[in-house]
Amino acid sequence: MNALWTSPEIAAATGGVASADFAVRGVAFDSREVGPGDLFVALHGEATDGHRFVPQAFAQGATGAIVSQPCAEPHVCVADTAAALNALAHASRARSDAAIVGITGSVGKTSAKEALFAALDRGWGGRVHRSVKSYNNHVGVPLSLARMPPDVRAAVFEMGMNHPGELAALTRIVRPHVAIVTAIAPAHTEFFPDEAAIADAKGEIFQGLETGGVAIVPFDSPHRDRLIAAATPHAARIVTFGSGAGADVRAIEAMRIGTGGSFVTARVGERELSFTLSQPGAHWVSNALAVLAAVDAVGGDLGLAGLALADLGGLPGRGLRFTAQVAGGEMVVIDESYNANPASMAATLAVLAREPGRHVAVLGEMREMGESSAAYHAALAAPMLEARVEAAVLVGEAMAPLAEALEGRLDFVHVADAAAALEAARAMLAAGDTVLVKGSNGVGLSHVVAGLRGT
Repeated sequence: MNALWTSPEIAAATGGVASADFAVRGVAFDSREVGPGDLFVALHGEATDGHRFVPQAFAQGATGAIVSQPCAEPHVCVADTAAALNALAHASRARSDAAIVGITGSVGKTSAKEALFAALDRGWGGRVHRSVKSYNNHVGVPLSLARMPPDVRAAVFEMGMNHPGELAALTRIVRPHVAIVTAIAPAHTEFFPDEAAIADAKGEIFQGLETGGVAIVPFDSPHRDRLIAAATPHAARIVTFGSGAGADVRAIEAMRIGTGGSFVTARVGERELSFTLSQPGAHWVSNALAVLAAVDAVGGDLGLAGLALADLGGLPGRGLRFTAQVAGGEMVVIDESYNANPASMAATLAVLAREPGRHVAVLGEMREMGESSAAYHAALAAPMLEARVEAAVLVGEAMAPLAEALEGRLDFVHVADAAAALEAARAMLAAGDTVLVKGSNGVGLSHVVAGLRGT
């Protein structure tokens, strides 16, 4: 494998001084993720200093490091390691001729990012790059850029925010040719006065568009016109996606199929495409339309994109399904444990509604909901009842309003944390159940999923 970076290239990009000649094949800032041939960036974190883990990184196979303190191992010394990571990201972007796609949204951005990667990689196998996990913040985005090989044909970057101005900074590093907003919904409302302000913050992604860039906007969103207004000064072309008449990329028909997914017929401009979508739910149909719009915008193969969407598997924490053993047989677990807001809760409960067997929900509180938190949580009662949830575990103090709203309407327990939730779930689950596990990542419901899986 060709080197991703050499020490002279790193020094030139960061303004640092190299202690030795070395070459790296990857970049990491978490010493636990370092692999053979990696560059370790020793960042100063809120809780600890990455310089403490330089020896561990090299023990795990690192061949070089970016540091701001004396170090015996091969390194590039800089004044500020966080600034150096940003500089390396800028250098990576500058040397690339790839078609760059940026994705943001209140919901669906990681799922859409993975689906778009799969769709493009189907045609340009091995020459498509993407941000991993949910590395979408002020550290994760530069890291993902620094990891981008120089010879890829396309790259897909997820960008997140919870305050105004954050996306504007990230998109100017990524400089996308195509920028997507998946959806606008209540999320991080602790930091925004209303949904319109959230739309404005998401619309910042268009500020970094390259000349001739394409903005992709949800047609069915009540904030469509606001997003279009945000895109207009920066985009050469604006493409809308959705089910409404007038959308540029439109679902003409979407029928649920026996496997739980959908058979979709979509119009992309003047063309029609029929494909099977493996993932269940109307929200996934919307994701797929955004993906098709982006594939078309970068000159990808729409037919191969449709095949990729048929093969797309569930993501851990974002819809992965598995069967697990329980007394008397098996149950189905839907792992949506990574994140939650009112829109994504309603969407996944709608998916649960169509599942066989008894419906059980393990729901963690939704974080960063601000002054309206109690109302948002209480409002989950309606989609739970519509989904025919028969038993539930509610996790976290913020779930108290929902517990009050559900009193006498279905069987539930309200517990403080993930450990208690796993114990409560194990006590109520039976063979034939379908259980949805969903909550904000900070609640830790991934531990419930792992426990139900038996790991």
